[in-house]
Amino acid sequence: MKKFLILLLIGSACFGQGTKRKLVWEENFKGKHLNEEIWNVELGNGCPNCGWGNNERQLYTNENHIIAKGKLVITAKKEGEKYTSTRITTKAKKEFQYGYFEAKAKLPVGHGIWPAFWMLGSNIDTVGWPQCGEIDILEYVGREPNIIFTSLHTQDSHGNTINTKKTKIEDIEEGYHIYAMDWSKDKIDFFVDNNLVYTFNPENKTEAIWPYNQPFFFIVNLAIGGSFGGPDVDDSVFPQDFSVDYIRVYQ
Repeated sequence: MKKFLILLLIGSACFGQGTKRKLVWEENFKGKHLNEEIWNVELGNGCPNCGWGNNERQLYTNENHIIAKGKLVITAKKEGEKYTSTRITTKAKKEFQYGYFEAKAKLPVGHGIWPAFWMLGSNIDTVGWPQCGEIDILEYVGREPNIIFTSLHTQDSHGNTINTKKTKIEDIEEGYHIYAMDWSKDKIDFFVDNNLVYTFNPENKTEAIWPYNQPFFFIVNLAIGGSFGGPDVDDSVFPQDFSVDYIRVYQ
């Protein structure tokens, strides 16, 4: 009995107000290649929604990422007149509703750089964006050093970033940091290194305001330029790496 209790404690985690949760999925990026049973590699420039809907300048390929020493490393490059990078998703393979989600990652730097760890509603092909809902657990833009963005997009906001928080964290570009979200049927809390940085808890949870009662899938990408990353890109910073040590989901 004692051995069972010890194993139960090891397999659980404690978040928030003493709530114990179990680790239900983790991606530790082991092996030599990205696990395609979990991840989709998205390719191209996003057309017919060119620029991936944000006037981004990169072309996503299957050659701009590696698995090295237990980490996913996405490398943004300037190759001749084009920019290349990687975007991966767990759509239709790993989708989750509610829980505590976290990633340990190291940011790239430089003007025009725009890495993100985020989620989209699994019904996006049916209802489109932003009706499906979007959760941005981590966004960083190189033109604003020491700033982390956490945001949500809904039909009510017409895709505009009105439910958002900018958090200044000195030297956030140095080393690895943990970016997390605690998502329940009532609210969404965002954390950086276990510090609460933003809470989204609208009183009136209509479908247009709160599309967060359905499964969502992960996206990890490194964009370049665009409406948020900025129109100006400093070509001298390339190549730049966005490294992810792990992704974990507790419920």
